[in-house]
Amino acid sequence: MKEVNDEQLFALIAEGKKVVCDFWADWCGPCRMLAPVMETLSKDFEKIAEFVKINIDKCPEAAMKYNVMSIPTVIIFEKGEVKNKNVGFMPEEVMREYLHANL
Repeated sequence: MKEVNDEQLFALIAEGKKVVCDFWADWCGPCRMLAPVMETLSKDFEKIAEFVKINIDKCPEAAMKYNVMSIPTVIIFEKGEVKNKNVGFMPEEVMREYLHANL
């Protein structure tokens, strides 16, 4: 998964692509647990959507814009809009089902 900054995320969303963004921070234990899950799933779903992650401490603007109040938060963007948002850690099989249902 590619780490992006606010401007890069906004540009991807503006292009209208399907984007799955993991909002996270270094100090967040559940975020560190979700990272390998998202890494695996990003490879499995790479033909369907672009997977990126954004550190909310380094890039707070996107977190504020999309009302990210807790992390980890995974937001799916489609056609420039938020399609779905999930807050909290999910094991791989649950996250896979979530992505299948929303991509």
